[in-house]
Amino acid sequence: MAKRALFPPAFRAAAERLKMTPAIVSGDHVFLTGTTGSDAHGHMPDDPETQFRSAFDKIGLVLQAGGLTFDAIVEMTTYHIGLRDHFPLFDRIRLEYLTAPYPAWTAVEVAGLRREGAIVEIRVIATTDAARPTPQSSSTNPSA
Repeated sequence: MAKRALFPPAFRAAAERLKMTPAIVSGDHVFLTGTTGSDAHGHMPDDPETQFRSAFDKIGLVLQAGGLTFDAIVEMTTYHIGLRDHFPLFDRIRLEYLTAPYPAWTAVEVAGLRREGAIVEIRVIATTDAARPTPQSSSTNPSA
């Protein structure tokens, strides 16, 4: 199966330096690299809320590069340091970005992340079907 890379312009230099790709399109799915909450200059904020919003904002930029929105996300895995300390805040922010039907989600507490100071890393899989118009749905209820 063919695959192609997605590079939002703002991420290209860092991705090339790190020898990684922000996302790979393969078939009808887009696999995003795990994203932490560092800012555009690579600085990791101390504030959890700023980290969470930055991570989701960066995911949005990658999705946008593929012509997608957050509605295209079908699966999300989040890795947390101190999960119970910040879960209510993370969940509140998550719900500002994601809407029903919500993606499948697994939240995992970990001992550490690659980025110094990061307390969350978010990895998502999206479907490219969300970028296509959907046909009008018809009732499948046999009694209708």
